[in-house]
Amino acid sequence: MHLRKREDLVNEPSTGPEPSSDVPPGGPGPVGTAGPRRPPPGPEGRGGTRGTPAVWGNVPPRNPNFTGREDLLEALHRRLRREKATAVLPNALHGMGGVGKSLLAVEYLYQHLGDYDVVWWISAERTTQIALSLVELAPRLGLEASSEATWSVAAVLEALRRGEPYDNWLLVFDNADSPESVRPYFPSGGPGNILITSRNPQWASVAQPLEVDVFRREESVALLRRRGPEISDDEADRLADALGDLPLAIEQAAAWRAETGMPADEYLRLLDEKQVDLLGLAAPLDYQLPVIAAWNVSLDQLEAKNPAAMQLLQICAFCAPEPISRTLFAGRPGGSIAPQLDAVLRDPIRLGQAIREIGRYSLARFDYRTNSIQMHRLVQAALISRMTETEQQRMRAGTHLLLSANDPNDPHNVSHWPRYGELYAHLLVSEAFRSTDPWVRALIVNEVRYLFRWGNFDAALHLAQSAYGCWRQDGGEDDAQTLEVSRWLGFVLFSMGRYTEAAEVNDRVLDAYRRTVGEDHEDTLDALGNVAIDERVKGNFAAAGQLSESVHQRYLRLLGPNDPETLRAAHNVGVSLRLTGDFARARQLDEETLHSKTQIYGQDHVVSLVTWLGLILDIRELGDYLASLTYQRELTDQAGRLLGHDNPFTLSTHRHLAVALRKAGRHDEARATAERARADLVRRYGEGNPGSMASTLELTIDLRHAGELDTARRLGAQIHRQYAATYGPTHPHTLSAEVDLAITHRLIGDADVARTIDERVLADFGRVLGQEHPSSLVCATNLASDLYALGEYAAALELDERTLALSTSVLGADHPSTLACAANLPLDLRALGRREEAERRHSSTAERLNRALGADHPAVRQAVDWEHRADCDIDPLPL
Repeated sequence: MHLRKREDLVNEPSTGPEPSSDVPPGGPGPVGTAGPRRPPPGPEGRGGTRGTPAVWGNVPPRNPNFTGREDLLEALHRRLRREKATAVLPNALHGMGGVGKSLLAVEYLYQHLGDYDVVWWISAERTTQIALSLVELAPRLGLEASSEATWSVAAVLEALRRGEPYDNWLLVFDNADSPESVRPYFPSGGPGNILITSRNPQWASVAQPLEVDVFRREESVALLRRRGPEISDDEADRLADALGDLPLAIEQAAAWRAETGMPADEYLRLLDEKQVDLLGLAAPLDYQLPVIAAWNVSLDQLEAKNPAAMQLLQICAFCAPEPISRTLFAGRPGGSIAPQLDAVLRDPIRLGQAIREIGRYSLARFDYRTNSIQMHRLVQAALISRMTETEQQRMRAGTHLLLSANDPNDPHNVSHWPRYGELYAHLLVSEAFRSTDPWVRALIVNEVRYLFRWGNFDAALHLAQSAYGCWRQDGGEDDAQTLEVSRWLGFVLFSMGRYTEAAEVNDRVLDAYRRTVGEDHEDTLDALGNVAIDERVKGNFAAAGQLSESVHQRYLRLLGPNDPETLRAAHNVGVSLRLTGDFARARQLDEETLHSKTQIYGQDHVVSLVTWLGLILDIRELGDYLASLTYQRELTDQAGRLLGHDNPFTLSTHRHLAVALRKAGRHDEARATAERARADLVRRYGEGNPGSMASTLELTIDLRHAGELDTARRLGAQIHRQYAATYGPTHPHTLSAEVDLAITHRLIGDADVARTIDERVLADFGRVLGQEHPSSLVCATNLASDLYALGEYAAALELDERTLALSTSVLGADHPSTLACAANLPLDLRALGRREEAERRHSSTAERLNRALGADHPAVRQAVDWEHRADCDIDPLPL
């Protein structure tokens, strides 16, 4: 499987704390270890098959000792066949731990291989693992994979809902926790089934529950006799009674007797002894003393026979109750864990012997297909409960050392994402973020970076916050690794739109770096660049530009002009120059930056594409609409070809293509493109995403051009409120949304409302950006049209003349915004009776408009007819 890679903020032409310059556009995706494409045949006599699913993934091996449960299997089969659409309700196997819910689901799948085209097993204890599994499913459904987890998950759910390419599927969400966290990953309808296994009784209210209880006594006896035929019915009955008929404990006891040959009476005596030892312990509700006692019998034997195997099992007890790849134990930890275990970890033969010893007592399951070992959570709990506090600390720390020894130390590289995805669950459960070991902490930072780049912002935020809280308490705010994870914490918060929190973190990090490493250290410059981005969010474009310029100049002195950090800083200067309205300087710098990036990375690398987009925006804002449309089409096609049509950067190019089409006069195509771009962005990232908000504003302009004024006004008012809530009422982006809304008000007939808006916005623009900023000039042009609509022709003429002079000076005489103002001025003159002057100016302006935009452009046709004033829109530029 290959997922496309993107730069940190590749959906917009500004970048984050570090570029992913060493990552090619494609690479293996963040998947767990999948099972075989086709399921293996099950043991004979356990249900026949008519065939095998076309897609079969991650299903655990079949238990050859599965016993009983015929009534539950039949009831489940009836329900799944009856409820063919997930829009009704999913089915949930629910019961306490150890009753065999997962094993029942696995057995059902093997008995009904031929009933489904797609069978996909999902470890559902954590939403990150659910997303990983769904991303892994994407290429198996024929979907083009994406570097963005949000898109891949959404695409898979939509394909399942539509039943394309398979209309007969079954998803199993194993060990699902709360319905609130898991249900967003269900397809909303579709021709398939969902099966849940869970200990959480809340699923009974949102799914059709099928309770899985302990064994019936005859099932317990049957399993005990299956593994030890010599046991009498009376002995098996007494043993089952002592173990409470809990399937997991029955299986463990049967394995113990099969391995040791211990008589039933002696085993019962050991159970009684262990229960006395356990009476003083506090145990969770669904741990029963006989069950823990049964495991302790086996654990005592294992510890006596093979201490290293016992220590290996103790390591596994601190991992997630999910498959643990054997390769985890192949890494050489950066320190000693325990003498016996250290020796085993250095010797693959002895490691294999220890794993086999564990399997003999059914204390864990080994899957030879995936080369992984897995412990049940109840066995883990029993094992941890028998350790002393010192042992727990040593083995938990040993788990952390093994995890860190498996860090690829390159979260940029997509080919390493499977390993980071595998490590994530175990470092989370083992609370590796509490470790003080520097290598373990380096793994935590890399996991945050991986989660962010993969697109799981929530998981990245949770891990970064957890690490920051612990590390700050241990080493203080100025500790180097605390600052490193803080830097990523701020960046994740920014990417989630939590701007105030991000700015607070970034300010604190910058102050700390200044104190500890000085002004010109790379870490300080990186932190200063993040603060510059915060200033853009606050609307302080000039201050942000000064900071960006300072960072760039210092990188030039420190690293030279062609270092990746210098080029990233140069790109960010271009972003600031665009926002301050200096499009000519932005174009010059972006051309130089793009040239250098192309030489270093190649023209097809995403880092180069990001700056190319910035350059195209420069060309568009400089008024060359036809050229910018040509380039924007090329970039959009290239991004789709290289990154995939649903890559977040490609989506941003579609949004900008819609603007370029409108500016070039292709209004129908612009609207269709804008509607598609907005729908994709909103569906995948929500309405509060910056790209979603910009696409909504841009669509209101297209609706206005199409004459759908009421819809344009309603949507325009909505998006203005959203901008105000996100950025504040006087942020330039919020003011731009008001300018666009005021035009719609005037065209509907509310010229008074439009005038009030434009007068206030023009004053705010003057304070925030300056009177000569292009946005101020556009607003002034529209205000003159408001005055004209209200019959105040002299005031309109005075404002148009002043604006025309400024626009000519700032943008040039042939810039479309300047020409729009020039086209309106003859209407002022004619209304005041100055017809001859009006005719002369009108003829000259129409000719210049024709040269700039082409005779077929709607603005040119309107300028000729003497009936329409030119309106100037503002499309907010990326921050």
